[in-house]
Amino acid sequence: MSKKDFSYALANPLSAILDKPGQDFQRADFLKIIEHKQIERITFHYTALDGKPKELRLPFSSRREVESILADGERVDGSSLFKGMIDVSFSDLYVVPEYKTAFLNPFDNKSLDFVCRFLTKEGNRAPFAVDNILAKAYQLFRENTGLELYVLGELEFFLISERGRKTYLLQKQQGYHEAEPFMKSGEILNEIVRYITQTTGAVKYIHSEGGSIETIQSKVDEINGKSAEQLEVEFLSKPVEEMADALVLGRWLIRNVAYKHGCIATFTPKLAEGVAGNGFHFHLELKRNGKNIMVGLDRQLSESALRLIGGLCEYADSLTAFGNTTASSYLRLVPDQEAPTRIFWSDMDRNAMIRVPLGWSNMTNLARVLNPQEETELEYSENRQTVELRTPDGSALVHLLLAGIVMAAEWSIKDENSPKLAEKHYAKGNLPKDLTHLKSFPKLPGSCDESSRILLKKRALYEREDVFPPSVIDYVAKVLQDEKDKGLSKKLKGLSGKQRLQEVQKIMHKDLHRH
Repeated sequence: MSKKDFSYALANPLSAILDKPGQDFQRADFLKIIEHKQIERITFHYTALDGKPKELRLPFSSRREVESILADGERVDGSSLFKGMIDVSFSDLYVVPEYKTAFLNPFDNKSLDFVCRFLTKEGNRAPFAVDNILAKAYQLFRENTGLELYVLGELEFFLISERGRKTYLLQKQQGYHEAEPFMKSGEILNEIVRYITQTTGAVKYIHSEGGSIETIQSKVDEINGKSAEQLEVEFLSKPVEEMADALVLGRWLIRNVAYKHGCIATFTPKLAEGVAGNGFHFHLELKRNGKNIMVGLDRQLSESALRLIGGLCEYADSLTAFGNTTASSYLRLVPDQEAPTRIFWSDMDRNAMIRVPLGWSNMTNLARVLNPQEETELEYSENRQTVELRTPDGSALVHLLLAGIVMAAEWSIKDENSPKLAEKHYAKGNLPKDLTHLKSFPKLPGSCDESSRILLKKRALYEREDVFPPSVIDYVAKVLQDEKDKGLSKKLKGLSGKQRLQEVQKIMHKDLHRH
């Protein structure tokens, strides 16, 4: 990033003050910030085993205190944050700030915030911490392939508020890219995009999504009788570890902005029948020395890209254990909702598990078609092609899911069968209209119970090279089993219309804030 970029309104305020990018931040820089901004406390953020962001606030009254906090972090009770992973008798862990993640808290102008990592008493990364699992997976990937994996996430959510005036109402499933006044939350969206961009530097765009609910029917008082708009934040592509942190912070920021405005934000996979659920799609791109290698000289997908697709197909069913963790996930993964139900990939088809979107791979400077007076071309050093994994939803355990995707990518580059798997799972044409072809592809799991059994059966895919500790695989399997959704689809089919609706609402609304 050029130093000139720090003057832009949505640049990280710390970089603007210090005139340097985050990766160059040092302890002395933070002392300058603290004195310049009259900061009163440091806030540590870290992701626990349950996938939720936690925080610790550390006030200080002297330079020595600040330096100690920044140099050594603080001690926390690991047995509470990682239940079952640590013996209560030896439960202490260190949380230590990673300087490049520093940001000014948009909700507390007296706080300087950091994302932290968990370290053991020996000073090593705790092997059961979700961000450390991702770091180990990515290290394995880079060492064995010589490549980098960049990721962008699409974070969908419902913004729930008290019902307002009955004017400019949206028709069912007609909210995609809708503008005000039909979309009512423009002011809140602007605040969300401002805070996430300044904090993570990773927002591509934000918009209204397809789902809207005029009146929510629920037994949960928090949302009953209120209205909901579906929205999406799409992030900019970042190295996979950075993207994981950006997405967790993004969810934290969205919830806090909503709360500030008297609203509720939920990423729950499904909020109402007949209304689109909250997907959590991921676009992936392989790079070598910082250059995208997803397209070959013929402007078609490269062998590396096809290998990546093959690896995702190989891992697809077990990845649902990390990306679809509630019973309501499987109320979203149904036909005709632009959600996948089978393991296949296609070109631009939103029903596919893996989609190859437009990527400006064969043309750039499109604005000159409409603006011939423009004399200069914007030069690109690489293409922007990605492949999109569409299975995950808002219940995803972000770091573990991305660690699993990295393991799939690493396997795909090394294994000679991955190109054949990509060829085997390719679908051409309009599959929803070609049911015979569609049914030729393997099914994705139909419940958390089924997903847990697949994970336990295929655990070696994740435990190899000691990346995923067995205790973490066991934990995730139990989380899924605790949903007790075995045979749920059959059970729902046997209920009357009213009984079925009540049961479905109970399932959809029991985990509004799971992660």
